[in-house]
Amino acid sequence: MSALSIFFGSVFGNAQNVAEQLNEHLTEKGIETNLVEDPEVEDLKDAKAIIFVSSTCGLGDVPPNLEGLLDEARDESLDLEGTPFVVAGLGDSSYVDSFCGGGRKVFAFMEEVKGKAVAPFFEVDSIETFEPETDVIEFVDGILDKLV
Repeated sequence: MSALSIFFGSVFGNAQNVAEQLNEHLTEKGIETNLVEDPEVEDLKDAKAIIFVSSTCGLGDVPPNLEGLLDEARDESLDLEGTPFVVAGLGDSSYVDSFCGGGRKVFAFMEEVKGKAVAPFFEVDSIETFEPETDVIEFVDGILDKLV
């Protein structure tokens, strides 16, 4: 069982890059992590704490590499009672109606399966930052004591 599992939803690789940078940062701090590249429901069940980094695709949807995981977890009536989690959503605020929609849906899913949010949903706007990994790392560092 990993101390901290990092999941990412990515279409063009931005969220994956952020997740990889975050994983490297936390590992350098001596924190046991698991970067989940091909997520399965068992990965969620096995996690002691969860970080999701998700981009948005289409009209505010979850990226395809996470969509199947969420659907399967719902089908299995997954219960993550009390598992601490945070979600960082990457988006572009010029898409007003769907800004960070993928991450918001992941956050709603985690609440649905009874995970315990240790921080509000975190937005990263590509219009305001060219290095989303920096923003996400700072965010996670600020709430790390609630995750591990």
